[in-house]
Amino acid sequence: MNARAPLPIRYPYDTPPADGEAIEIAEGVLWLRLPLPMALNHVNIFALDDGDGWTVVDTGLSTRRTREIWTALLDSGPLSGKPVTRVLLTHHHPDHVGLAGWFQSQHGTELVASRTAWLYSRMLTLDVQEQWPPETLAYYRAAGIAPEVYTQRVAERPFNFADVVWPMPLGFTRIAEGQTIRISGREWDVRMGNGHAAEHATFWSRDDALVLGGDQLLPSISPNLGVYPTEPEADPVGEWLESCELLARHARDDHFVLPGHKLPFTGLPVRMRQLIDNHSTALDRLMEHLVEPRTAHECFPALYRREIGAGEYVLALVESVGHLNHLYQTGRITRWRRDDGAWLWHRLD
Repeated sequence: MNARAPLPIRYPYDTPPADGEAIEIAEGVLWLRLPLPMALNHVNIFALDDGDGWTVVDTGLSTRRTREIWTALLDSGPLSGKPVTRVLLTHHHPDHVGLAGWFQSQHGTELVASRTAWLYSRMLTLDVQEQWPPETLAYYRAAGIAPEVYTQRVAERPFNFADVVWPMPLGFTRIAEGQTIRISGREWDVRMGNGHAAEHATFWSRDDALVLGGDQLLPSISPNLGVYPTEPEADPVGEWLESCELLARHARDDHFVLPGHKLPFTGLPVRMRQLIDNHSTALDRLMEHLVEPRTAHECFPALYRREIGAGEYVLALVESVGHLNHLYQTGRITRWRRDDGAWLWHRLD
């Protein structure tokens, strides 16, 4: 007898909440959105009712507009009447951790995070640079960055994590793989992913079908799997594929996933397979493309199959390096330095 095919991906709510508003998408669970000044123009926030306070999942960037929205939500909006007692952090990226320190220092909120997420966040807020570090410029040259992009970036002040993340005080509560945490009357299993962000936390309710997915479990888009100058030999693609295979073992058709971006969805088993296949097929295309030696920049056509704009160029470049590093570290391609310092990558027959 054949096993039943997984159910397709569905979106129970097709309209997101407006700024300053909330939608109750499960008992005691509110869905909110905050704006982002980029192509992906929002981040999802979830507030879970703990009786005497709220547990908030992620925080948005630290901008004046975002703080004004939060203040309205807390003073007269859907979160008014009781405090935010905990911030639950999925991972360390600025659009998720930006106001964690603000909640801690201004509202006395407990921060709950993986150790890696907290250490990255704390370290990056303290690492303020007014000029480009030589290691960063060398990394871009090694990736074969377009000369006009390189010239423009060198002329600009570097982006600093602290530009959009509130200072983080000392102190947090650690969560780790295999733990459980009680939120809003539910017991949640903590399961970690990697690839997009180190030790990215996801939360799976034992009492109903809710899953807090952050950026590890997104619908319709795949998160960036980039390599950065802090760890230029990293293999985020390998870590991503491994994490997806492990998390897929827990996925059920009835799971209602609350993601960091886009719309909440069901059909998680299908989505897990898509998240794996998306990068597996990209690696296959890249192997075909590397019949000739290429830089990371020159691999854009094989990986993206569309025009890469200026606003997304660097994200595309670091993800290109991510895919090349994976092929290199799994023994499928080789590399050597060009005279200008750029790596040339070539497949092994």
